[in-house]
This record gives sequence, C-alpha cells and structure tokens, in this order.
Amino acid sequence: MAPSDAVAAFQVPVERATLANGLRVVVSPERAAPVVCVAVYYGVGMRLEPRGRTGFAHLFEHLMFQGSPQMAKMELVGLVQANGGLLNGSTRTDFTNYFEVMPSHTLELALWMEADRMRGPVITQTELDNQRDVVKNEIRVNVLNRPYGSFPWIDMQERAFTNWHNAHNGYGDMVDLDAASMADVREFFDTYYSPANAVLVVVGDADPSEVFAMARRYFEGLPAAPPPPEAEIGEPRQEEERRFSRVDPLAPAPALAIAYHTPPVGTPEYYAMGLLHQALAEGDDSLLHAELVSKRGYASEVDGGINFLGHMHNARTPLLWCVNLVHDTDVTPNEIIEAFDEVVERLREHGLDAAALARARTKARASLFSTIADQYIPGFGLADLLAAFELIEGDASHVNELDARFKAVTPELVAEVARDYLRRENRVILELHAGAPTGAEAVS
Repeated sequence: MAPSDAVAAFQVPVERATLANGLRVVVSPERAAPVVCVAVYYGVGMRLEPRGRTGFAHLFEHLMFQGSPQMAKMELVGLVQANGGLLNGSTRTDFTNYFEVMPSHTLELALWMEADRMRGPVITQTELDNQRDVVKNEIRVNVLNRPYGSFPWIDMQERAFTNWHNAHNGYGDMVDLDAASMADVREFFDTYYSPANAVLVVVGDADPSEVFAMARRYFEGLPAAPPPPEAEIGEPRQEEERRFSRVDPLAPAPALAIAYHTPPVGTPEYYAMGLLHQALAEGDDSLLHAELVSKRGYASEVDGGINFLGHMHNARTPLLWCVNLVHDTDVTPNEIIEAFDEVVERLREHGLDAAALARARTKARASLFSTIADQYIPGFGLADLLAAFELIEGDASHVNELDARFKAVTPELVAEVARDYLRRENRVILELHAGAPTGAEAVS
C-alpha cells in the first residue's frame, strides 16, 4: 500500500501548448462530471495600468462584456446562461480574468466566444460612459460608503509600498476614471489584450487534443503582437517600522492591521512564510487567535493572509503578509501590539517545533484543496491556479510541486524566515479609529 503522504499528495494532469500567435493553452482533464471551466487570463492587473488612469484595468474588465462585431451587447452572457452555465470576470493585482462554467458539450461554443472577445470588443462612447458610471457606483457601494471598505487592502498597500505600481488604488480614483477616453480604451486593448499576453485554461470533461485543435481553429487566426513591456514593480528593503492612523467615519469599532513584506514568490523562504501564516493566523487554533481572542478577549476574530486579492499562489512579489482585527473600544492599539509582539518574538526566538510545523503543513494543504474544490464554481479554483503558475512561473505544471515545496521547508528555514521577515523594521502598522474624522491623517 502506498504511503499516506503519497496518497494525499496534490497531483493533477496538466497538458500545455503554445499557439503560433503566442497564446498559451493549458488543459487539465477531469471526467467526474460533464462540466468544463473555460478561463482566459490576461497579464494585466491593477499594478500595470497607466499612471493617471487608476482603476482602468478594472474599468476595462467591465468593457469586455459589452459586445463584439459578432455578438451583441450581453449576448455572450445570454448564451452562457441559456446553456445552463455561469460566468464572471475579475481584476486582480497581476491579471484580469474571464471565465465560463458550462456543460462539456458546449465547450466549442465557450472557446468561440472567448476567441471572439479576444478579437476585440465594440466599445462606443456611450458604453464607456455607462460602464464608467457602473464602476464608480461599485466603488461607492463597496468602498466609500461601507464601514472598513478600504481596510486593510487599499489602506495598507498605499502605506506599505513606495513604488506607484504597487501603492496606488487599483480599484479606481474618480478623477482618473472620469478622464478615461476612447483613445485610452483603444490603446489599452492593443497593448494588453493580445494572445501573447494571455493564457487559455480548460479544466474538466475535455480531451486535451480536442481542446488544442479547437484553440488553433478559433484563436490562432488572431494577429500576433509582442507582449507588453514588464513594469518595474520592485520595492526597496524596508529598514524602519512605519506607523499610521486614520479615521473611518462609518466604522462602529476601531481596527488594527499589521503587515510585513514577504520573501520573493516561488522561493523556499516564501513557502516558509506561508507556513508561518498558517501557524500564526489561520484558524481558531492559530497562535494569534489563542493569544488575542481566546486568552485576552481583545477581539472576536483575527484575520490574515498573503495577497489581499487572492491567495499566496496567484500573485507576484512584492506582497504583504497582513494580520488585521476589529477590536473592542476599551483596549488600545498599543496593548494589542504588545500582545502580538509577545507571540511573534517567541516564534522568532524558538521557531516552530515538529508538531506545530506538521500542523501548519496540514493546514496549508487543506487550504489548497479548499481553494480547488469550489462548490459554487466547479473547476475555477484549479483553473485559477494553473493560469497563475503559467503567468508567474511560466509553467502551469509547477502546480504539482506545491506539496513538495511545502514539505521541503525545514524548522531551521522557518526560524530563519521568522527572524529575517517578522522583524519590526520590516512592518507597517495601521490604526483605524471609529467615528467622525477630526482632521488629516496622522503619522507617527
């Protein structure tokens, strides 16, 4: 009988091909149900949008649903729904995605529709104005008029990063959105929405050879174009703790966020950081939950993670490991930070013992399987992982190395990463005060 760790290892079939125009195609067949997830990922997200056009990547995601020379506005949505499918799109830090989950016998239709969308949308001034208003209203609803709407994801990135690409509000600034023109739309599409800057992923009940043949039939005729130049998104090493505060007039209770810059994505140190997150902040058995919630009662829960708009496997460096909590009014931020530091400093001094490290690995694996087994969007979790590895590491099959990468993390490496990256000089603290604003943001 095979060892239990081999039985539980994460392993999925991955087949890859690159078309003549540079489009990368990834297929992972799974015959358990007659369903396919078709996803197209473009290598442009919030980090890459032009200066003076904050929120443009997000705006363009909306514009790509407005029709094409062969499909009327919303016809794509109607065809998917008429075939019992579902669809959506999203804008993240490093990519924009579009996907459909449909019965497997409609795979060819899904591929044809995505190829048609890649060929180019039909966008009029009226549609631009309409979708600009939709995005602005989304910002009002989700950020400006909601308690903790920008906390911590927008607030922390603006303060923790110094490079504009990483620090600006990618959700969108109203002034920049208003300034977007039809010329901007055309330039953005021509620059970023080319086959060589995209990955097509098919997960589910599909034969790889048939997918590759259909991909060539529908996508290979799209004109080739060089991928856009890579933006310089590097960050300098932080050598001094930084602390900020702001008032949220809608927040009913104060909140606190503490963020540390992470090791580079894909390195052994990065996976050690992932295990440190599991031990410190993931679940009710985590060290910070035990100290701040169970023991001291400072808050009802502790949230945390790497990558505000996804998970640790689907973004490029630089990233932040951030812990945040909404806390009681009768406890000060300094008291919470003092208790927080007691936990972190013990870990920096002693590391994780074998049992704690084993639990962290188990939790990391459980989180991975939970991401993949999305009960609401079949196949999308895996499609997202495959597209991310293809875009970020250049090979979707690297997804099958995840178990090995986590297993290779030693107690010594965990201790080293804790010492190097969980140092106070590497962190940013943000206090959010509840109530009406009393003046400009304070910096201490």
